[in-house]
Amino acid sequence: MDSIFEKIKTKIMATTELIVKMVIDRWNGSIVNLNKILSELSDEQLQKEVATGKNRGTYLLGHLIAVHDDMLKLLGMGEKLYPELFEIFIKQADKEASQTPTVAELRVMLEKQNTHLQEKFQKIKPEEWFERHTAVSAEDFANEPHRNKLNIIITRTSHLQYHMGQIALLK
Repeated sequence: MDSIFEKIKTKIMATTELIVKMVIDRWNGSIVNLNKILSELSDEQLQKEVATGKNRGTYLLGHLIAVHDDMLKLLGMGEKLYPELFEIFIKQADKEASQTPTVAELRVMLEKQNTHLQEKFQKIKPEEWFERHTAVSAEDFANEPHRNKLNIIITRTSHLQYHMGQIALLK
């Protein structure tokens, strides 16, 4: 009987690892794609609006950094690297802030943040991705177990891809 339970447990763990790998690989692939697009754009191109009256590339870049920075807190991985970006790129609309980082500064921030997140992600065991994130209470999580850490990566990957598509319009 133990061997049946061991086989089931092994199968569940293998499935868990596969699901996590698929999600994290999609996140990593999206980061690679964003970096490729950004490498093809000049700082001047990133200063342009993606369409008339819409956000500039610099704002979208800062917005992505601020949103990804928030993942550190949501996933219980420590403090934000760039808390000063929240006000500028999440609370305010483009062109509202009186001072914003330069494109060069944003590029450095993005690279540092991506490396930091990658290091943090590699330390999480597959089963830990299915634990609750910090924005959901234990009571709510008991009723909605899909509100877990892995779901944060899924939603942030979709968000990243959406804004990456906008940034690509600047080419």
